[in-house]
Amino acid sequence: MTKIPKTRWATTVDGASIAYQDFGSGPVTLVAAMGTPTHLEIDWEWRGHVAFMRRLSRDMRVLTFDKRGTGMSDRLATAPGLEVQMDDVRAVMDAAGVERAAILGCGAGGPPLAAVYAATHPDRTLALFIYGWLYERRTPENPAGWTDDEMDEDFRKLLPHWGDEDHAEDYVRAWIPPFAGVDVHGLGAYLAKQARYAHTPTSFQAFARTCFETDVRDLLPTIHVPTFFIAKVPGGELGREWRATIGHYLSVMPCARLLEVPGTVVPVILDDPEAFVAGIENVIATIRHEEAVLDRKLATVLFTDVVGSTQKAVELGDHGWADVLGTHNVAVRTMIARYRGTEVKTMGDGFLATFDGPARAVKCAQAICEAVKPLGLEVRAGCHTGEIELLGADVGGIAVHIGARVGALAGPSEVLVSSTVKDLVAGSGLVFEDRGEHTLKGLPDSWRLYAVAS
Repeated sequence: MTKIPKTRWATTVDGASIAYQDFGSGPVTLVAAMGTPTHLEIDWEWRGHVAFMRRLSRDMRVLTFDKRGTGMSDRLATAPGLEVQMDDVRAVMDAAGVERAAILGCGAGGPPLAAVYAATHPDRTLALFIYGWLYERRTPENPAGWTDDEMDEDFRKLLPHWGDEDHAEDYVRAWIPPFAGVDVHGLGAYLAKQARYAHTPTSFQAFARTCFETDVRDLLPTIHVPTFFIAKVPGGELGREWRATIGHYLSVMPCARLLEVPGTVVPVILDDPEAFVAGIENVIATIRHEEAVLDRKLATVLFTDVVGSTQKAVELGDHGWADVLGTHNVAVRTMIARYRGTEVKTMGDGFLATFDGPARAVKCAQAICEAVKPLGLEVRAGCHTGEIELLGADVGGIAVHIGARVGALAGPSEVLVSSTVKDLVAGSGLVFEDRGEHTLKGLPDSWRLYAVAS
């Protein structure tokens, strides 16, 4: 029996309860905004849904939810608009502690919701994936859409038999091609049960009508996150009408691309999910790599460390050492601010700071050495200039490792720098003494180091 992820509830700004599930793990979170109807727990009774969600969550953390007014979320007298549903997405992400995620809009109603969220919250959207209708009404740009008469006719046929297994089975036969090899009876029973648990006939009509009337096309040019329209390509061909629709979207969205994946049938829960999910994963990996490259800058790193801190702590005792260390920290932070550096973090009795100018980093290190002497302390300091990676509030990269190794080799009240720093500060008035070549632990080649003359 399939183990269903635990259902939780997020609370929106207006007090509504939104049912969601949080499962899987990985470096990226994917929020799946699925089409109507949904019921978080009934959905798992179809093996195709299980296969799709298991593949999605194999290497990613996945959040799924029931839209407000459907499934296990709060019910409403009328269908909610996209603005309200967008608050639901934000509430789910906040409840799960997710600051930034990729968004997948899938099926009926999912794509416009995902698009509006990405346009409104680009800072919280890693990438946007669209699989399905952005706009359902037939237009010259959307020849595959429906007319008003076709929508009304669909309601006329569907609503009187809402949740009925026999009619659901007939619907499957008309909807799914015979070559798909689908268990028609089993799928019909599943869809009928899902319909009964997700909506009343009246609420489904309200949701479907709202989706049909919603038009997000004017906001598409405002989406500036990486956007991918997913299209299954059975036999290497993409439908002419669907290609025309996607082509129009791509023409007005500067950050949009077409992502073609192999597939047999349109619904994700009726097809092998491997190619579909692998396509998403490959795109996300590329985006993360590009962001890692963009989140880099040239900087000078400064490491400081108190010499003989353990012995000093023993001499002064816990309270005495805490007082001295606190005064030391104030002095170091004052000098970092004076020389326009950025404190990255403390490491026991040491500091890591970055500077946009190597001369300021060196002079800051000298000032720190002098500032702590009245406390009976001596510090060692090391500087290196190179490209660093921005990791939120932290920094990383080889340049940081080099700076740490250089600092560890400095003596009491000594500022040691790499040859890169020395070569960049010509004309600054700083004088250096050659300390020869050194092998830095864990790093290739040898490095010529210089001590700053007092």
